[in-house]
Amino acid sequence: MKIALIGYGKMGHEIERIARSRGHEIVCIIDVDNQQDFASEAFRSADVAIEFTNPQAAYGNYLRAFDAGVKVVSGSTGWLKDHADDVRRLCAEEGKTLFWASNFSLGVSIFTAVNRYLARIMNQFPEYDVAMEETHHVHKLDAPSGTAITLAEDIVSRLDRKSRWVKGTHQAPDGTVTGSAQCAPDELPVSSVRRDEVPGIHTIRYDSAADSITLVHDAKNRSGFALGAVLAAEYTAGHAGLLTMEDLFPFLK
Repeated sequence: MKIALIGYGKMGHEIERIARSRGHEIVCIIDVDNQQDFASEAFRSADVAIEFTNPQAAYGNYLRAFDAGVKVVSGSTGWLKDHADDVRRLCAEEGKTLFWASNFSLGVSIFTAVNRYLARIMNQFPEYDVAMEETHHVHKLDAPSGTAITLAEDIVSRLDRKSRWVKGTHQAPDGTVTGSAQCAPDELPVSSVRRDEVPGIHTIRYDSAADSITLVHDAKNRSGFALGAVLAAEYTAGHAGLLTMEDLFPFLK
């Protein structure tokens, strides 16, 4: 399979390594200094482009790839609020293909399935309140993380006593803490920590007067995310439309 990379930071390099190890060809690498290559023959020859950039650039990258007739796999977060409806329309009505996930890790997919199952159980036990914290490296721009938002929305949709998630505390790289974990009874607080080079830690805690139950996913490095992105690209090459991890891993349905 021919793959183009959009974004060539640490994740892009790891995706390149894993893609090559699985026998794929990297035909084009686009970063901030060669945006003109979206119009190149090399980019247009790609079966799939894998995009990991930032919230400000992601949507524009999708449009450039779609204009070139290239399917996209993306793990960029933070763009949904402003552009989700347009992306859905492009995929549903104009034949474009985007496989998007807030997190491509196999471990996170399993964690997501467990989170959904536990929330359904906890809907029967209102004595347990729930809160979430996510920790990421200091370079991550959006907070809460896209993965935390996805996990929180899964909980809210399954707990009758919760109507929405809200931002909790935010610990900046310098240790400064803003915000508050205090919220209304029908709200789920999601707190964020930015420190060091942490790939990603997501913690969900159900707490009662009697005991607590905690789920934790702790990524050790970027390889799990990169492998998942390449698996998604392999799947996307033969499918069309707006695709998600539920398409790749049916156990999430």
